[in-house]
Amino acid sequence: MNEYPLNVPSPSHYSFAVRDIPSVTVEQRERALKATHYNEFAFPAGMLTIDMLSDSGTTAMTNQQWASLFLGDEAYGRNTGYYVLLDTFRDIFERGGEKNWKRSIDLVRTDCRDVEKMMDELYLCEYEGGLFNGGAAQMERPNTFIIQQGRAAESVLMEIVKKILAQRYPGKVFTIPSNGHFDTTEGNIKQMGSIPRNLYNKELLYEIPEGGKYDKNPFKGNMDIEKLEQLIQICGPENVPLVFACITNNPICGQAVSMENLKEINRVAHKYDIPLVFDVARWAENCYFIKMNEEGYADKSIAEIATEMFSLCDAFTMSAKKDGHSNMGGMLAFRDRGLFWKKFSDFNEDGTIKTDVGVLLKVKQISCYGNDSYGGMSGRDIMALSVGLYESCDFNYMHDRVGQCNYLAEGFYNAGIKGVVLPAGGHAVYINMDEFFDGKRGHDTFAGQGFSIELIRRYGIRTSELGDYSMEYDLKTPEQQAELANVVRFAIDRSRLTKEHLDYVIAAVKALYEDRENIPNIRIVWGHNLPMRHFHAFLEPYPNENK
Repeated sequence: MNEYPLNVPSPSHYSFAVRDIPSVTVEQRERALKATHYNEFAFPAGMLTIDMLSDSGTTAMTNQQWASLFLGDEAYGRNTGYYVLLDTFRDIFERGGEKNWKRSIDLVRTDCRDVEKMMDELYLCEYEGGLFNGGAAQMERPNTFIIQQGRAAESVLMEIVKKILAQRYPGKVFTIPSNGHFDTTEGNIKQMGSIPRNLYNKELLYEIPEGGKYDKNPFKGNMDIEKLEQLIQICGPENVPLVFACITNNPICGQAVSMENLKEINRVAHKYDIPLVFDVARWAENCYFIKMNEEGYADKSIAEIATEMFSLCDAFTMSAKKDGHSNMGGMLAFRDRGLFWKKFSDFNEDGTIKTDVGVLLKVKQISCYGNDSYGGMSGRDIMALSVGLYESCDFNYMHDRVGQCNYLAEGFYNAGIKGVVLPAGGHAVYINMDEFFDGKRGHDTFAGQGFSIELIRRYGIRTSELGDYSMEYDLKTPEQQAELANVVRFAIDRSRLTKEHLDYVIAAVKALYEDRENIPNIRIVWGHNLPMRHFHAFLEPYPNENK
């Protein structure tokens, strides 16, 4: 086959809708910052030039997804999308790759009016034994819970686990380790009265080879297996009810987690009879990194790798607003009759079930978010999510997405900005604020938050501080403080930003870096001890006196 290569990449998609960016002055942004107590979450998005606060739900959906909105069924009980969504998850997470996909969504896309066929192939199919029971099995042993976003899934999980543990062991405090708990996960763990711990290699995280490029991704998001086993032994397995793994490792700079490491986490957790829970907001990006960097996976598809990856967990929570390539959605699931079910259900002396944890989770789901077949989502969103999950298995899309992250990270590095974490993650670029400020700002200055606010004030760019302020350095134990990465995240929306946007961000951060001594420090004037304070605390900038 003839090929005629060029020194530029081939276009991968078209844009069919345009949203103008408003022209806003520095003075107008200053007024808005003051009026919103310098809380970046409260700053009006309509006044921003580029919003990199989060990649959660900010996706520009594809034409196939927009078309699928019209197929949405808004029925309160067992809408058509319920069956489609669960079977989409089975396709990608359990069936071992595209060759085994059932693609139930195509029955709906073709407006199938053969009721017998719909009954046999969609409505009345029975599934059990995996993460997604179906038919009568899902009613008898519910183990799959559609919920509108990831933090809600975490909240449902943690509240029920907290209730069960409190009944069994009144007053006992538990420890829950992870390679990296994200802010909402950590907040939900704290609210259940438990202690979150982050176990990763911090020295490796900040290492950068000469020239800034790795031949292979070093999987800096891996859990430190030695630390995990030591923690379990020190705390006692009976005091560690769950082990978490964040994939990719969002609070640890979006770094990838290797399949080998996930297998080791599984081995250690199960050695001590502890259920392993995955936080899989960015599962597809992690599968891409495994394919590109881990031996034995180059010839496997993202979906094939996903099936292997999900075979290692006992339960998972998901914000589908990321690698669901959608604007809304989430999921909580556990393995049918698996370790999580056995640990948190109650049984009679003869071994029959007394209280099924799945029923408790379902009651909570229904009472908070609606019937189990929509879980707080509209039927239109369910259909768009079903299509989006398949979109995230597209290697070419994922290659372009990770390429955007690399472009921004390398742009920062080549501009001489200190503290850029390399290689880039799959959804964002992170800058280590300790290094950015040459080690001159103390933890009490919340200088990373000052950086974020100043970036809004000067250039209309909003980021997310995920360091000393958001991750509550001042409220942690010394052990937890040592596990914190003091970083600011530049999240990249899926399928939305262009090279022009990223070049603007690179130029702005370079200019701010060169004037970093004049970036203000920050103090908290209200909400210092609030759970997940960065969402609602009031702040006040003050000048950096140590120039």
